[in-house]
Amino acid sequence: MRPLIGIVFGGERGLYLRLTAQQNLRYWGALYGLGTRQARLRADELIERVGLTDRANDPVEGYSRGMKQRLHLARGLVGDPPVLLLDEPTTGMDPVAARDFRRLVTELRGEGRTILLTTHDMAEAEAVCDRVSLIDNGRLVATERPATLGTWLFRFERIDARDVPADVLADIAALPGVASATAGSEGAVRIETTEAGAAAVVLQRLVERGVTSMSTSLPSLEEVYLHIIGDRGMSVRR
Repeated sequence: MRPLIGIVFGGERGLYLRLTAQQNLRYWGALYGLGTRQARLRADELIERVGLTDRANDPVEGYSRGMKQRLHLARGLVGDPPVLLLDEPTTGMDPVAARDFRRLVTELRGEGRTILLTTHDMAEAEAVCDRVSLIDNGRLVATERPATLGTWLFRFERIDARDVPADVLADIAALPGVASATAGSEGAVRIETTEAGAAAVVLQRLVERGVTSMSTSLPSLEEVYLHIIGDRGMSVRR
């Protein structure tokens, strides 16, 4: 089973910081049963692929977070596995490093590898995954293609308006498919919907009542997730 699966951790787990990238990969190559020459060639190939050639002979302890994650990916590919498990691979990366890492993951997916990715970054899930599973406290909430999840966004469409009379806001709050209608500061109002088509009904009602300042927007996938499972927040027990 070991040759079939490559595991890419987040952080520094699984890397020997006092060794170089070359030494790390040759060591892991030996564990996968590669001969000395084969392990060296495989290490050279992977180091070039993940863009670490210039630092191949430097101790890993001097690497940035993004460089360590690229080395993690190289380590996971030492055995040329058809299946890769990625555990929060871009946590703590700067935007540029995260973008480059996702590009590498997309290339690997294009080679026909199966990639299982765990992430709290909803934008990352949308960007690199063919299918997304939402999990809440160990319970599988849904498994859908990103395009299907995109249709959920329209169900959760929201309207921002200004100077909405209190009685109109109360009427809108009672409409089917309206999750909330709340007044903010300086006359601002936000209305959130949870059913397809509800936003159009709200807009029509606002126009009929003379409201002229309004706009619609879609929440992020993260906000949709919170709509589905609820925003529990954090609590401290004394």
